[in-house]
Order: sequence, then C-alpha cells, then structure tokens
Amino acid sequence: MIFLRPATQTILRRATVSASTAAIRSRTNVVSGTSSSLLSLSGNNITNLTWDQTRGFADAQRASPWADFKMAPPDPIIGLTEAYLNDDFPDKVNVGVGAYRCDQGMPFVLPVVREAENDIVAEELDHEYSGIAGCPDFVNLALKFAYGDDCVPLREKRIAGVQTLSGTGGLRVFGEVLNQFGHKHIYVPNPTWGNHIPIFTNSGLEVRKYRYYDNDTCSLDFSNLIDDIRAMPDGSCVLLHACAHNPTGMDPTLDQWKQMSDVVMEKNLLPFFDCAYQGFASGDARKDAAAIRLFVERGHKLALVQSFSKNFGLYGQRVGALSVVADTPEEAQRVFSQLKVHIRPSYSNPPRHGARIVNKILSSEKKTDDFVDQCMGMAKRIDGMRNKLKDTLEGFGSSRSWDHITKQIGMFAYSGMSKDEVMELREKHHIYCTLDGRISMAGVTSKNVDYIARAIHDVTEGK
Repeated sequence: MIFLRPATQTILRRATVSASTAAIRSRTNVVSGTSSSLLSLSGNNITNLTWDQTRGFADAQRASPWADFKMAPPDPIIGLTEAYLNDDFPDKVNVGVGAYRCDQGMPFVLPVVREAENDIVAEELDHEYSGIAGCPDFVNLALKFAYGDDCVPLREKRIAGVQTLSGTGGLRVFGEVLNQFGHKHIYVPNPTWGNHIPIFTNSGLEVRKYRYYDNDTCSLDFSNLIDDIRAMPDGSCVLLHACAHNPTGMDPTLDQWKQMSDVVMEKNLLPFFDCAYQGFASGDARKDAAAIRLFVERGHKLALVQSFSKNFGLYGQRVGALSVVADTPEEAQRVFSQLKVHIRPSYSNPPRHGARIVNKILSSEKKTDDFVDQCMGMAKRIDGMRNKLKDTLEGFGSSRSWDHITKQIGMFAYSGMSKDEVMELREKHHIYCTLDGRISMAGVTSKNVDYIARAIHDVTEGK
C-alpha cells in the first residue's frame, strides 16, 4: 500500500474533478445528422444527456440580453449609398450624399488644406487632450469668421464659444442646454435637414415645425413662414438656416431676413442659427453670414452652431463651434461654464487635428485668401452644373418649369420630383437621390449631367 501526503491527496482530488468537468463539457464523436452525447456528473453517477437537451437547458438559463433588440431602419442617406454601391450598372450616379466632388466625381481636398496639413506635420506637435471647450485659438477665429472682426459683442467679450463635434455635436449640446434651462420645444423649418429632428428629440425637446417651402411653386413660402413665426409662443426657440437651406437651397432675401428679425424680436424668440455652408453657398463668406450679422447688429441674443465640413472639405475631421451672444461678459462666462458642463459627460473634449487645420488657415492672411479663392471655385462649379442641368432639361422640351434649380443655392437642388418619380429614376436609370427629390449638385459633373437630365425628363414628363 502506498501512503500519500495530505497535500498530494488534495492535488489528486483536484485533478480528478478537473478531468471529470472536462469530460462533462466535451462532446464525443460529433457527426452530422446524429445526436452527440455529453457526460454529466451527478453525485458519483454519470448520466448520458443529448447535446440538444443540454444546449436547450443552457439557452433557457442564459438568454441573450440583446434578444429583444429589433433591427433599426437604415439611415436614409447611408442606406442610399449602400444601395448605390451594390448596383453593378456601369453608368450609375449617386447624387444623394452631401459631400463636394470635383468635376471628375472624386473627393476633393482644398490645396490650402493640404498645405496647412503639411505645415502641421512639419511642426511635430503633440497629441495631448484638448480642453473641454477645445482649442481657444480656433474658437476665436471661428467666431470672427461668422460674426465679423467688427462685431461689437465679440469685441466686448459677450460671446461664449466652444469647439464642438462639427455642427451635429453643437446642435446636440445646445439642445440639451435648452432642455435643462426651461425650453421644452423648438421650432424647425418644414422641411429641414433630416438629422435635426432626432437630434432635438433625443435632447428631450418637442420638435415643432413652421412652414418654409411651397412645393407647388418651388419657392420660399414667406407669407406663411412669417405667420407661423408670429404665432409661436413668446420665448420659444426657433431654428434658422443661416444660408443654403438644406434641403431646399431656397434662402430668404436680406429684406425678408429683416422682416423675420422684427417678428422674432417682437415675440422675444430665441434665434438659433445653423451655419453649415458659410463660404460654400455663394463663394463669399461675408455674404453667407449676412443673416447672422444682421440679427446681432439688431440686438438679438442668439445662438449659433458652425460646421467646417463643407466649406473647408473637412468632412471626416468633425470640426465645429457653438456660440451664444450674451448680455454682459459676466453672463457670457456663466453660459460658457454650462456649455462645458454638458460637453464633459458627452464626449469629454473635441479632436485637435481638424481644428488645427482651420486655425492654420484663418490665422494666415495669405492662406485665408487662398481659401476664399478655392471655396469660390467650388461654388462656381456647383452654379455651373445648376445652369447646365436646367438648360439641358429645357432643351429636351420639358413641360415643367425648372427655374427653381438656378434660384436655389448651395449643395442641393430640391427638384420637385415625387417619391414615385425618384424610385423610377433609381430603378430604371440607376440614379440615386433622396426620396424627397433632393439632388446633391456636387454629384453632377460635365460627364453625367446630360444622362441625369435625360433620366429626369423621362420620369417626369407628362406626369
């Protein structure tokens, strides 16, 4: 008889249990079409259970925490791009995505952006965190870009500003601030950028709409717009597109902006400008900021969100700014503190690279001049395609008026096509635009404009 030390006995017992457990968990001889066996230890007895029985028991005990998740509907724009990519038709066209393309249909990096980027790389800067409010130099230049160097509240330090995750991040932050400080609803134009509604809804606000566009005449519905603003409850927040209204491309005239300013002041409304296309719309950054500067000059305490995606072509860098015009410098500091309070638990602080690029350009007189010239070049190409599309449609003898295409401004043409016509355009001609008939003019090129016009004529004529 062999006597073992207590420690050795313990080790052997553990080894035996481990071996049994391994046996329990192993399937033996798994073959297609047959039930495998699993060895199970119950006390000192080994019981044969089928694998299916054991799996069912385990599933019942450990249901997935995601089992009740339903498939969310695809994003309208992303889903459109996916459908386009899956289409193998050689002459397919994507005019749905709001990103600039050169006349060869390719993504375009402004030469001045590339130059600024090279300068930054040569400086071998660190990759430390930004502050919660972002890069102060960038924010100061962004505010001057929108409000102007001669802006009185800016000179008096009455504007609180922070860097944001492009326009989307700024909209969300300010939506949360509005909700916390007593606003329960916000008015947006009908139609508006599709993401405005979920952004504000997720911020806790009820989204209400005011009339903006007349689909029958393809023009600004100004009389109803003014009536709806006048009917808003006093103190409400109203969202205004600073320029190049998305999706219609139809902006108020300066005189109409003055009338809107009067009614907003009369009703003590809070104007909140979304400025996503400054410089890109007309090619003149000052002209595109005219509505913002008008409201500030008239004494409005407004809020403004800026995006640098379209005008600087920095789509993937998520560069933006959010600012609020206050009554006093001390009030501006209190607002600034609240903006930071909402940013911190949301995304902590913004990225640095894109802000450095914008800062590098706007802090240099030469680079700023180059940016203005290159931005004008993008705007002129878009305008040229508008004229070409309209003229070609008319050349086909279309019975519809297409004058609205050249009256609109910015990235998009609100074509006036119905949902059925858009789907026929997609299925028959492989041209992809959003279901409301919005066409991204950046996707229209010298090479495809005739094809697009012929296809539009085919699906709209006689209907």
